[in-house]
Amino acid sequence: MSADTILVLAPMPPFPTSAGNRRRLVTTCQSLQRAGFAVDLAYVAHEDQIYRRFGQHPPTDMVATAASFQRSFLIEADETIPLKTRARCFGIDDWCPQAVGDFVAWYLAAHPETRTVLVNYVFLSRALAAVPPGVLTLIDTHDRFADRQRQYRPFRAEPNFFYTDTANETIGLDRADIVLAIQSEEAAHFRALTASRVHLLPPRFLVEAPFRTPSRLARLGFIGHGNDPNRVSITRFVEAWAEGWTPARPELVIAGEICASFAGPVPAGVRLAGYVPSVAAFYEEVDLVVAPMLMGTGLKMKVAEALSFGVPVVGTVVGFEGFDPLVPAHRCEGAEDVKAQVLSLAGDADGLAVLARACADLFATYNARAEAAETDLVAMIRDWRAPSRDGPVPERTRLRGWLAKAGDMTDRVTRPYAAMFSGGEPKPASAEPVPPPPAPPADPAPEPVAVQRFGTVVLSGLDSLDSALREHPDHGRLVATERVPAGADAAARAYSPSRRRWFATAADATAPRTAAALSDAGFCERRLALSPEWVRDRALPRAVREDLALLLSQAEPDWRAQARLVGICDGMLLLATVVPSHFLTAPREAAVFAVDRAGLSAGERMGAAFAETAAGWGAAFTARRRDELTPVPATLRLDHDLSQAVPGDRILVLTDDMIGVLDLAGPNGPGSPP
Repeated sequence: MSADTILVLAPMPPFPTSAGNRRRLVTTCQSLQRAGFAVDLAYVAHEDQIYRRFGQHPPTDMVATAASFQRSFLIEADETIPLKTRARCFGIDDWCPQAVGDFVAWYLAAHPETRTVLVNYVFLSRALAAVPPGVLTLIDTHDRFADRQRQYRPFRAEPNFFYTDTANETIGLDRADIVLAIQSEEAAHFRALTASRVHLLPPRFLVEAPFRTPSRLARLGFIGHGNDPNRVSITRFVEAWAEGWTPARPELVIAGEICASFAGPVPAGVRLAGYVPSVAAFYEEVDLVVAPMLMGTGLKMKVAEALSFGVPVVGTVVGFEGFDPLVPAHRCEGAEDVKAQVLSLAGDADGLAVLARACADLFATYNARAEAAETDLVAMIRDWRAPSRDGPVPERTRLRGWLAKAGDMTDRVTRPYAAMFSGGEPKPASAEPVPPPPAPPADPAPEPVAVQRFGTVVLSGLDSLDSALREHPDHGRLVATERVPAGADAAARAYSPSRRRWFATAADATAPRTAAALSDAGFCERRLALSPEWVRDRALPRAVREDLALLLSQAEPDWRAQARLVGICDGMLLLATVVPSHFLTAPREAAVFAVDRAGLSAGERMGAAFAETAAGWGAAFTARRRDELTPVPATLRLDHDLSQAVPGDRILVLTDDMIGVLDLAGPNGPGSPP
């Protein structure tokens, strides 16, 4: 019989394991797999959405994910994940789209042998409303989020991640049977809030290399994700380290996504390594790792990771929270204190030997606790599961506690799944659970399923798991990814991690541009996520981009509005229109193309600029997400070649994460000449 299955939902992908929350996800899943459970992983594409919003290709590896889990799924929601709120804090469900609960309901109906559901982060707890009684539910908290924004105030910074208040955090915690805390201080905090069982589960790190003792320090290391705590902390440390630096002192090597946070040249004594292909190689290069953390909750995964590779660490009290540090080098008060500790050790072989022994002892003690906690968690899951199969369903506090505290949220969240709670009995597990499928081949270059030649471009569509591929050796540059994959079964199709990805390259010879070719375009009426090529990179030749824009104009837009030509002056077109409000509240780069009336030629217009205007003229506006795209009156200025006619009836507006269309209306309304 197949192993018992656990469904894990996460708002970040496990691979590449380039951030602390990804490392936590991987270590927890590995703990469950070591215990004999089969793990299904559902990635709620929060991070993909946010990376695209800022014009970056998401660092997501679905090939590695599919190879590491029994089954893998991808959940893409229409709702925009808000990074800011006008309220005092986020509500507990503000970051959990309805699509997540819909997936859980579908999944448990399709795979009733699954008896445990684990969600990562309390802000995904809404999805547990779709779990029927008899299925064990867990929340891996990662961090404490109540009043998390307060730690930013001393640094005059604003959070760019979820934060809430105690009441909302309690609502979320009460939805689970078991709450997992990453370190002891947070476990105590959660126990004071919720009646759910709280279990301390530090991430277990396997020993990657024995501890080594450098005789002197030549290079310090810091590797990290580009999150706020890392950015604030390493920026302060770089400032401190650079002051008074000479070549006789160690070099500070910074690696990972955090390198992108440094604008302009870095000071002497600091080297930015960027993304490193091998974490092990990075740790081999440095003699000591610094953890000069000044803020942040949870457990600092970078500390445990460095220790697992046998590298001594010097850090702050905040950096070593959850490790029960004993020596002064692990209890520094700030960046200057970390610097002083490092300089005192730089040429002290005996002091470095003492530090290495202290680090080895701390890591051994920590890992022993983590291993014991892992064993206890597995026992809890097995003990809880047994009566749900052969005896009465255990009394549930999850929903009862939530309904008592949620008030008017109850109907909104539970109604879609009300039928699942009516009987009080779990769905029977099938006699033969669904066996795990064979791991898919990690083919980075599958054969194209669609090829189109149009003008100067060859457009190739490939159905693939390879979410990391940006340059195809045969088919060119990634220009768009379909948000919904092709397939027969609608529900299964929506959650497949495979996507059709469109690559473009310049044609050897110009192909005809015809209306029939446009109507057969691979992009036609498709929902697309744009690649950085359109706005940020612009590597393809302009003629190729313009032909691609014609094809892209056939895709389903995220928003559409009317526009009216106001005038032509000094080589600029001025249009009156309405646009989504966020175009005007923050600087917004865009790629803009004027499409002729026949739709068979397009010109890229440089220097596009949106500006707010006091009053509009009643221009129509539609959007797929009307509640999130508020239209406001605006003007649009575009460059214009006076030797050409006024452009036709459409302006294509491409931003990092949206496709917009402006339909030009003449003075007598839509359809009249502009």
